[in-house]
Amino acid sequence: MLNTVIYPSQQPTDNPPLLIVHGLFGSARNWGVMARRLSDVRTVLAVDMRNHGSSFWSDAHSYEAMADDLAKVIAAHGGQADVVGHSMGGKAAMVLALAHGATTRRLLVGDIAPVAYQHDQSPNIKAMKSLNLSAIRNRAEADAALAQSLADESLRAFLLQSLDFKTTPISWRINLEALEASMPGIVGWPDISGQFEGPVLFLSGGASHYVQTESRLKIRAYFPKARFAKIPNVGHWLHAENPRAFEETLRLFLGSAQD
Repeated sequence: MLNTVIYPSQQPTDNPPLLIVHGLFGSARNWGVMARRLSDVRTVLAVDMRNHGSSFWSDAHSYEAMADDLAKVIAAHGGQADVVGHSMGGKAAMVLALAHGATTRRLLVGDIAPVAYQHDQSPNIKAMKSLNLSAIRNRAEADAALAQSLADESLRAFLLQSLDFKTTPISWRINLEALEASMPGIVGWPDISGQFEGPVLFLSGGASHYVQTESRLKIRAYFPKARFAKIPNVGHWLHAENPRAFEETLRLFLGSAQD
């Protein structure tokens, strides 16, 4: 089963748990501050997806496999959850809702659509694989080495969160080989049918281009009750760029009347 960080509810509640599903190269720890805040009224479950963090590694990294992983986590924690997923995690959460509909009460999808994208993250994987980990002793040295391939300081900081400095030599907590081999499927969308009839919010960054207007027809084919909202002046990493606005929107969505 996926490594799961549990944030118990800080008060008695009838709410189902909230399951947080991170994106590519992420981990449960990236969501720690927000998960802790959201646990004021419900138990929050933050998972490491397969091939990430402290979860198991596998050559299989399809969205169907990831959805099955999430279904097992929910089954172990009461059988139903509200789910929030970002990017790759948003796609996995959508497949979860479509393939295991009874597991999901409400779904918030962070800045991704059920479509195939043209970009891929292979250059970032190549940059990470290029590091000579046996010659690196600390995060500053790792950052300097990665800067030779990646100029974006914030991206480097994010990627370096997945370096494990407790191993000798240091190592990645990400299965780079499996993710590189699976990249066409990660940026793609599986051949899946069905509908999820529960409430769904597609929350996008106002400066992001991941969820296009023309994708709404396909979104509504899968999710008839889909609604759309944007956080102004943020990009794809909307939950990191404006965590307060993301949290407020999520709370409003989870607390709104069933429809």
